[in-house]
Amino acid sequence: MATQTNEVVLQSTITCPECGHSVEETMPTDACQWFYECTSCKAVLKPKLGDCCVYCSYGTVPCPPIQEGNSCCS
Repeated sequence: MATQTNEVVLQSTITCPECGHSVEETMPTDACQWFYECTSCKAVLKPKLGDCCVYCSYGTVPCPPIQEGNSCCS
């Protein structure tokens, strides 16, 4: 019987809603990232209402705790 492994993805491409600039970042595993400064336009991104961090709002991959099925920042 094969064992299923759910590997956490740490790379996420974050896209600025202000200027559309995208960059791949490594997500932290020990904390939520509540703020992110766009490397292009310098806008400071904050999570959307109901999201726990900027990666859940603007990234291609949700943060590690969410991937693991846990509540983020609890």
